[in-house]
Amino acid sequence: MNIHFIAIGGSAMHNLAIALYQKGYQVSGSDDTIHNPSKSRLEKRGLLPKEFGWFPEKISTELDVIILGMHAKKDNPELLKAQELGLKIYSYPEFLYEQSKNKTRVVIGGSHGKTTITSMILHVLNYHEKEVDYMVGAQLEGFETMVHLTEENDFIVLEGDEYLSSPIDMRPKFHLYKPNIALLSGIAWDHINVFPTFENYTDQFRIFTDSMINGGSMVYNEEDQVVKEVVTSSVNHIKKYPYQTPNHFIENGITYLETPEGDLPLEIFGKHNLQNLAGAKWICQHMGIDEDDFYEAIANFSGASKRLEKIAENESTVVFKDFAHSPSKVEATTNAVKNQYAKRTVLACLELHTYSSLNAEFLAEYKGALDTADKAVVFYSPYAVEIKQLEEVTEAQIVKAFDREDLIFYTNPQEFKEFLFKQNLANTALLLMSSGNYGGLDFEEVKNLVSVF
Repeated sequence: MNIHFIAIGGSAMHNLAIALYQKGYQVSGSDDTIHNPSKSRLEKRGLLPKEFGWFPEKISTELDVIILGMHAKKDNPELLKAQELGLKIYSYPEFLYEQSKNKTRVVIGGSHGKTTITSMILHVLNYHEKEVDYMVGAQLEGFETMVHLTEENDFIVLEGDEYLSSPIDMRPKFHLYKPNIALLSGIAWDHINVFPTFENYTDQFRIFTDSMINGGSMVYNEEDQVVKEVVTSSVNHIKKYPYQTPNHFIENGITYLETPEGDLPLEIFGKHNLQNLAGAKWICQHMGIDEDDFYEAIANFSGASKRLEKIAENESTVVFKDFAHSPSKVEATTNAVKNQYAKRTVLACLELHTYSSLNAEFLAEYKGALDTADKAVVFYSPYAVEIKQLEEVTEAQIVKAFDREDLIFYTNPQEFKEFLFKQNLANTALLLMSSGNYGGLDFEEVKNLVSVF
């Protein structure tokens, strides 16, 4: 099969391109810009476009399939040529479904936790040498790529994103997978540029639940009341398996899980991660991994990239990097760090970087999200607001939204860096939450901070 990617440089797109190349397909692609690690990974396999830009002459009837990424626009010259020639155009999730129609599809959905849960499942399966196809939204230790596709594997594990499929397909990605087994971790309003009301956003999870095949199995977090209502009210003929936070305790900075075989020390921590673990256990059991084998494997799971990722530590200081940006994720992550390091000062730094987080009306959703931090800092780049064509939010609006009078606020990257590097981090847990990089912060320099104390 001869496949061409329009916008091959995206995180998900380049991984799919590599997976199909490894499967033996002919793969080509275009993009107007490609950054690392996508660039080096594509280059290593001879898949990097010779020059950046859009080239309609690349599109011909010799192509069997076009895969269209979200980065492309509706008027993309290559897309217009493909439409003119009547070529088969797939979105990323559509093509994944085509590749997995004859497999048992396991789809992990939810506003938060889905990358971690998918990672936990793949870690356990890999530990027990159980081969599956997969697509996950973060780089995992022990896995070369984020997408793996074969002809022979019976299962495929898919991280089910609720964002749109492509510029010409406005359905959420996870509506297209038709799962045999699914999980819902939590529902908290996000992507407000696409889903303008909480009700509209919640409806996407109802559609997802109803898209499961008859007789399918839905595993869900019953401690999330919205998830519970969505799943229990569904009239789809599916089996429903609730989970909740498992019994655990913290001792000397280590979280222990109470199991039938005894207390199990974990490398992860936080209520949200323990919920994720409980959900992952149910899914693994549906895939043939028994409880004892799950516990044996999960004990050394250290987390997915950028999800409460410990980047530096000494005897008195620990530094975490986390992708958290939505209100529910920020609150859960901050609470987890404070609970784990109760006797340390928690310095929580949040960058408002996404469309939703920089929206003046949505800001109110952050109320209380940083309450458990001993020091709280919010940073945003006016340049990011400009790019997203939003009205600039003020310091007063942000302080009011977070409902914290001692909130520290920066818009200048250099000033934020100077503040950070002047802090005495002895007896401190530093938490850096962002889907960006604070206007150019070098995290390698941040790692070196802990060696000072």
